[in-house]
Amino acid sequence: MALQGVNLPLAFTGQEAIWQKVFKDFNISSEDLNNFFGGPAFLAWARMGNLHGWGGPLSQNWLEQQLVLQKQIISRMMELGMTPVLPSFSGNVPAALTKIFPSAKITRLGDWNTVDSDPRWCCTYLLDPSDPLFVEIGEAFIKKQIKEYGDVTDIYNCDTFNENSPPTSDPAYISTLGAAVYKGISKGDKDAVWLMQGWLFYSDSSFWKPPQMKALLHSVPLGKMIVLDLFADVKPIWKTSFQFYGTPYIWCMLHNFGGNIEMYGTLDSISSGPVDARVSANSTMVGVGMCMEGIEHNPVVYELMSEMAFRDEKVEVLEWLVSYSHRRYGKAVHQVDAAWEILYHTIYNCADGIADHNHDYIVMFPDWDPSTNSSISNNQKKIYFLPHGNRRYLLHKKLSDMPQPHLWYPTEDVIKALQLFLAGGKNLAGSLTYRYDLVDLTRQVLSKLANQVYVKAVTSFQNKNIDDLHFHSNKFLQLIKDIDVLLASDDNFLVGTWLESAKKLAVNPSEKKQYEWNARTQVTMWFDTNATTQSKLHDYANKFWSGILESYYLPRASSYFSHLSESLRQNKKFKLIEWRKQWILQSNKWQEGNELYPVKAKGDALAIAQALYEKYFAK
Repeated sequence: MALQGVNLPLAFTGQEAIWQKVFKDFNISSEDLNNFFGGPAFLAWARMGNLHGWGGPLSQNWLEQQLVLQKQIISRMMELGMTPVLPSFSGNVPAALTKIFPSAKITRLGDWNTVDSDPRWCCTYLLDPSDPLFVEIGEAFIKKQIKEYGDVTDIYNCDTFNENSPPTSDPAYISTLGAAVYKGISKGDKDAVWLMQGWLFYSDSSFWKPPQMKALLHSVPLGKMIVLDLFADVKPIWKTSFQFYGTPYIWCMLHNFGGNIEMYGTLDSISSGPVDARVSANSTMVGVGMCMEGIEHNPVVYELMSEMAFRDEKVEVLEWLVSYSHRRYGKAVHQVDAAWEILYHTIYNCADGIADHNHDYIVMFPDWDPSTNSSISNNQKKIYFLPHGNRRYLLHKKLSDMPQPHLWYPTEDVIKALQLFLAGGKNLAGSLTYRYDLVDLTRQVLSKLANQVYVKAVTSFQNKNIDDLHFHSNKFLQLIKDIDVLLASDDNFLVGTWLESAKKLAVNPSEKKQYEWNARTQVTMWFDTNATTQSKLHDYANKFWSGILESYYLPRASSYFSHLSESLRQNKKFKLIEWRKQWILQSNKWQEGNELYPVKAKGDALAIAQALYEKYFAK
C-alpha cells in the first residue's frame, strides 16, 4: 500500500478484543458477547450491525491473537509514514446491555437482507446517539484504543446510519444525533476527525434529501468530518450535493461487492473523475480512495486508480494501457495490445450505472420456477435490450421472472480479444502475469457462454423438449468442469488456498473446524434453512475458484436440471420447494465438510486455454 501511495489506511483488525475490555467495564461478561461478535469470516458485517453471532463465538485465543496482529499492523503503518484510521462506536451493542441499562434508548432492528428472521443472527440492537450512554461508551472505546496502541491517529471511522435510517427525518433531530456521535469520539480524543462513509446518501437517497444531508454534515465543526464519496466511480454524490455542502470529502472507487471474481471496470470514469472533482468550482475534495469489498482481481483497475492520486490531468486510457501491458508482461506484443484495446471498450468501460455486475448463472444459480403449460411461439417472445449495448436476446416471456445477468458489452468482441491474447502467448509464456490474465479472460468468456447455454436449457424445458434440455444442461455442466480445470492451472484461483489459510489460524481442533466452516460458508450460502423462502445473501460472496466449482456449483446445477428433467418425464410442474430442500441439505453438508483441496496449481494454463477456445469458439 505504501508503494502505491496509500497514506490513510483503515486499521480495523483486533477491535473485538478492545470491545471485550470496554464492555467488561459496563458489566457485560465475555459469555454475553458470544452471541454478539460475528465469526471470523463475517466480522465486517457484524461490525456494521448487519448481523450478530453468525459464525461465532470468537474464542479468547482469536481475540488475543488479533490484538497482537493489530499492534504489529499499526506499528508497520507508522514506520511507513501512514496514518491509521481506527474504528469508533456506531451504536451497535450486545443484547445484554438492554438488561443492564433497561432505561437506555435501544432499538431492536429488523432483518438485514434475510428472510430467515432467526433472532440468533439477524437482528441487532442499536443504541440511539441521543442517549447519554452513547457518548459514554464511545468515549470509553476511543480511550481504550489509545491505551493499547498509543497516540497513533486522530482519525476515526463511524457509520452509525449505514443502511439504518434515523427514526425521524427531522433535520434538528439528525443534527443532534450527528453531534452526539462526534462528541463520543472527541471526548476520547480532543483532536479527533470523524471519517464517515457516504454510502448512506446513495443507498437510502429517499431519506437523505438536502435538509437531512446538511443536518448531518453540519452537525460537527467544519474540518472535523471527512466524507468518503464511496461510489464516486459510478454514482458521485459530490455533484448533486454541492460538494457535500462544504464538507471535505475523498473521491472513492467502490468497484467490487462480495469479493466476486468478475472482469469489470469503469476506466473512463476512473481516469477522469478524480480530476474533474478536484478542479471543479468550490471543490472540497481532499484525496482519492479505494473501498472495495474484495481485491486481488482486475489488477488493471487498481493500477490506474492508484495513479490518480498523483495525476493533475485526465489519463488517455488507450495510451496508458499500452504502457501498462508492456510493464505488466515485460515486453511489447502487438496482439496483446490489440486485445487490451478491445477489453477497454468492453469489459473495462461499464457506464450503465448498474452496481451489481456479477450474476453469472454458474456461481449465482437462479432460484426460480420456470414451469409453464404452454410451448413457446413467436408471439410469446419478448425482446430484451442489454444495458449499454447493441445486442439483443430473444427470451421466453416467462424468463422475465429469472434473474438476468448484467452484461454491458458484446460477448463476441471479448471472444475476439481472447483469440488475440492467445495469439500473443508464444512470446509471453514465461510471464506469470500473462498467465493469470489469460486464465481470467478465458474464464470470463466461458462463463458468459454458460449463461447463454442455461437460457437455452430452460427454454427447452418450457418447450417440453426433453432431448434439447438434456443437450443444453449437459453442456452447462461440462462448462463447469472445464472452467474448473482451467482455474486449477493458476495458483490465484484455488479454493484450497482460502480454506488452508483459515485453518492455519486455529490453535486447536474445535477452532480449526469453526474457521473452516466460516471460510466455506462465507463464499457459499448464508442463513438459508427454510425451503419456502430464500435469503438475499444467496451466493453473495461467490467465487470462481477451482475446487468449489466441481464440488459445490456442479452438484447444485446437476440437481436442478435433474429435477427439470424428471418434471418433464412425469408431465408435472417443477417442484421448486423439493429442489430447494435437497440443495439446502447438500449445501450444509459441503459447508460442514473437511475434504482437502489443492493449494498448488497443476496443468499448463496456455495449453488448457487454447484447447478450450478451440473446443467452444473455433469455427
